[in-house]
Amino acid sequence: MLSSCLALWISCCAITLAEDSFLTRAQDLMKETPLIDGHNDLPWQLRKSFNNQLNKVDLNTLDTTHTNIPKIRKGQIGAQFWAAYVPCDTQYKDAVRQTLEQIDVIHRMCSKYPDTFQFATSSKDIEDAFRSKKVASLIGVEGGHSIDSSLGTLRVMYHLGVRYMTLTHSCNTPWMDNWRVDTGADPSEHNGLSVFGEKVIAEMNRLGMLIDLAHVPVKVMNRVLDISKAPVIFSHSSAYTVCPHKRNVPDDVLDRLNKTGGIVMVNFYNDYVTCSTTANLSDVADHFDHIKKVGSAGIIGFGGDYDGVPRVPEGLEDVSKYPDLVAELLRRGWTDEEVKAALGNNLLRVMREVEKVRDTMLTTSPDDSPIPYDDVKNPCRTSYGYTVSGAVRSLSTLTLLLVTAFQAVMTLTD
Repeated sequence: MLSSCLALWISCCAITLAEDSFLTRAQDLMKETPLIDGHNDLPWQLRKSFNNQLNKVDLNTLDTTHTNIPKIRKGQIGAQFWAAYVPCDTQYKDAVRQTLEQIDVIHRMCSKYPDTFQFATSSKDIEDAFRSKKVASLIGVEGGHSIDSSLGTLRVMYHLGVRYMTLTHSCNTPWMDNWRVDTGADPSEHNGLSVFGEKVIAEMNRLGMLIDLAHVPVKVMNRVLDISKAPVIFSHSSAYTVCPHKRNVPDDVLDRLNKTGGIVMVNFYNDYVTCSTTANLSDVADHFDHIKKVGSAGIIGFGGDYDGVPRVPEGLEDVSKYPDLVAELLRRGWTDEEVKAALGNNLLRVMREVEKVRDTMLTTSPDDSPIPYDDVKNPCRTSYGYTVSGAVRSLSTLTLLLVTAFQAVMTLTD
C-alpha cells in the first residue's frame, strides 16, 4: 500500500515537473523573442466605460477588462497592435472623428504609462522597445468605414501612426464587401471590391500600411492576394476547417498565404475557436496546429481579440495567459524556432517586407483620385470638390430647358 502511494506521488511529481519545464521553456523563449499580438480592443473599453477619459482610470488597477498592466507583464507581451475601432453605425456619420479619438487615446495611453508602453510604427521600433523591456504599442484601424472612402484620410491616419487597416468590419463600405456577405446576411454590393477598393490596396502598399483581411469575404481575400505587392495579415482570425465560421480562413487561402508570405494571427473568441460558446486552451492550440499543417509555422501569429469579445477560452481568461498557450505548443512538439516564428518573428518579417515595398515606391505619387460621388452620396455628405461635374450637369439641364422654352415660344408664335 505504502509503495503504491509512493509510486503515485512520484508519478504526480514527475508530471508536474514536466508541465513546469514546458512553461519555463515558454517563458524563456518569450524573453528572447517578442510576443506580438495582432489585436486588442482595450481602447474601445476605455471609450465605453470612461468616454476616453484616461484621468478617470488607472491601468495598473483596472479589473473589469481582459487587459491591464499587471496582466500584460505576466503575459510577457512584447508588442501589441491596439485596435482603433468604431462601430459600423458611425459610417456616413462621424466615423472619422470617432476613429481619430481612438487613435488619440492610444497615444495618450502610451504617454501616461511610459514605463510600460513605447509607441511604435516600424519593425525596428518593435525590436527597440523589446530591448528596453517595454511593450511596443502600434495602432490598427479596424474597419474601412473609418476612412469615409477617402484616400486622403487614409494617408492622414498613416501619418498619425496607424500601421494596419482592417479593410471592412461587419458592414459593407462603398468600395468593399464584408465577411457577412459569405453568410448571406448582407448582400454583395461590389462583387468583392470596386475599382476604388483596388486603389485603397495600392495606396496602402505605397504607404507601407499592413493590409488586414480579418473581416472580409473569401472573394476579397483572393482578390487582394492577387493585387497586393506586399504580404497581408489576418490580425485576428482562425482556421475555417477547425471551426467553419465565415470569419475564419479556409485552407486554400492558407496555402496562398504560405506562398505569398502572409500571416494568420489566431483569434481566441470561443465562437471562432469551436463554433460554440465554450472553448479551452487546447482548442485554440488546435488552430495553431492546423495552420502549421496546411501552411507552415511561418504563417502563424497571435491575435487574441481580448476586450473585443464576450467569451474567451478556459485557460486563456485574460492576457496574462499567453505563456500557457506557448507551453502547450511546446508540449505538442513545436520546436523552439517554430514557436519563436509564431511569437513575433513572422510578423516582423511581414512588416519588413511591407516596409521594403514602401521603399521601392518612394517615387510613386499619392493617388488623389476621389471615389465617384454617386458611390457615396447621402444626406450627411456634401459635394464640395465635385462641383465641376455638377456644374456641367446643371449647364446641360439649363440648356435643355432653354431649348424647350424656345421651341414652346416658337410654337405659340406660329
